[in-house]
Amino acid sequence: MRIGAPGAEKPVVRVDESHYVDVSDLTPDFDEKFFAAGGLDLLAAPVADRVARGELHSFAGERIGAPIGRPHQILCVGLNYSDHAAETGQAVPDEPILFTKSPNTLVGPDDDVRVPRGSTKLDWEVELGIVIGRRASYLETAEEAAEAIAGYLVVNDVSERSFQLERGGQWAKGKSAETFNPAGPWLVTPDEIHDVRDLGMWLDVNGVRRQTGNTKTMIFDPFFIVRYLSQFLVLEPGDLINTGTPPGVGMGHTPPIWLKPGDVMELGIDGLGSQRQRVVAPR
Repeated sequence: MRIGAPGAEKPVVRVDESHYVDVSDLTPDFDEKFFAAGGLDLLAAPVADRVARGELHSFAGERIGAPIGRPHQILCVGLNYSDHAAETGQAVPDEPILFTKSPNTLVGPDDDVRVPRGSTKLDWEVELGIVIGRRASYLETAEEAAEAIAGYLVVNDVSERSFQLERGGQWAKGKSAETFNPAGPWLVTPDEIHDVRDLGMWLDVNGVRRQTGNTKTMIFDPFFIVRYLSQFLVLEPGDLINTGTPPGVGMGHTPPIWLKPGDVMELGIDGLGSQRQRVVAPR
C-alpha cells in the first residue's frame, strides 16, 4: 500500500485491517525501480522480522493512495468479458482489443472522480488490474507470463462514452481525463490469490448494485493478456494493465445511466479490497 497526501505517499505493507509495517526506509516508493530490483522478494524477510518484533503501526485515517507509483504505461483491454460484450451488442473479439490510458489518470481508491469539461456520458467499470513485476517482451507461455506478474488490484476504469465513441473512434479520448483510474487499496501478490480466474466483482452507484460479475467470464485470462501484449510492446516493471469489465456499465442499461456530480461509486473484488469515490463537478 501507499498512504499519505497526493504526491507524498509513503510505502507500507498491510498486515491486517488495522495495522501496517512502514517500509519507507527500505524503498522510497513502489515504482518501476522497486519492481525491477525484485523489491517484493527483498521486502519479505525484513517485513516478517518487523512483524515478529511487533514493529507495527496503526492506520489512523490516512488517505490511501494508489498502491503503485505512476507507471510507465497503463494498458487496457476492451470487451474482455463475454457477458459484457453481449450487453453492448458487440461480437466477442478474436484477439484482445488494446487501448491506453494516460498514466496521470492514476489516483487513490477513495479519491474523488472529477467530471471532465463537456462530459455528457460519464460511466463506471470495475476491473481487475495487473501490475508487471519485471521487464518482459516476447513471452512464449502462460507460465512465463505468470512469472512476470507482481500482483493484482482493483481498478475503476472510469470512462466518458461520448468522448470515447462519438469523437473520432479513439478510445483513449474517453479514458484519459484526470482521476479516471482509481486503483487499490492494495496490491495483492499472486501467492495470496487462490484462483485469479474465479474472483467475484461488484460495483454500486448510490447504494444500488449495478455490476455483478466474475473473472471466470473473461474471454482472455490474465496470463494470456500478459503474454499477448508482450508480442507487441515491451512491458516495463510497474506497468498497469486493466483487464476489462463485467456487465452492468451505465451504457448497458436501458435507458443508459450516466454519472453526475454527487453520485457515489463503491466497488470491489474478492480478496483485493474495495473502493469508494464521489463524483465531483468539472473545474
